[in-house]
Amino acid sequence: GRAHRDQQLVLLKEHLEKYYRSRNRKWIVLFPEGGFLRKRRETSQAFAKKNNLPFLKHVTLPRLGATQVILKTLVAPQENGNPTGGDAVIKESKSKGLQWVIDTTIAYPKGEPIDIQTWILGYRQPTVTHVHYRIFPVKDVPAEPEALAHWLYQRFIEKEDLLTHFYETGAFPPLQGQTKAISREMTLSNLWLVGIQSLAFLSGGMWYCIFQYFYHCLF
Repeated sequence: GRAHRDQQLVLLKEHLEKYYRSRNRKWIVLFPEGGFLRKRRETSQAFAKKNNLPFLKHVTLPRLGATQVILKTLVAPQENGNPTGGDAVIKESKSKGLQWVIDTTIAYPKGEPIDIQTWILGYRQPTVTHVHYRIFPVKDVPAEPEALAHWLYQRFIEKEDLLTHFYETGAFPPLQGQTKAISREMTLSNLWLVGIQSLAFLSGGMWYCIFQYFYHCLF
């Protein structure tokens, strides 16, 4: 519900202030969609119809709350290209706040993503995941809620066009002046994957042992 979402935004702001800044973090990952495509698509399309927004199939319209909180908390207000102070002022020894927004669009062959179970158990053939990204200086991202909403909606409308082109042709569209999209292949190391999975299992086992220990101590 709305009240629960509003409370979560308050907690997010407190977390950023208490832990993100104090540890001098440099970046943050955000999924503005706020949920899985298969779960949110119908609701998003109904919202778009009600508010005279484009009908999207491959993405959902983003939610705005977390984006607004992050930008307000972690970006220094700008005036003529210089920080003006405010909530996001940070000591010189610390980070000056977020500097860039990296807009990432992920496409899967035939539109079939690999879920975490498939990734861990490996019962599906290897596949290539395509990632299209663009970089925006954070000073070019509007701060006012209405302008920010419009800016975010435009990014996701562009994502819809990118993914439509991908699923029709098997590749993202080239940039203006290019005949073919320039890409760079990145292969995940099997050793790295084994290490990450082993760490996950060990971590899970450790917390299970801790839980059992305290459970028996208490009861």
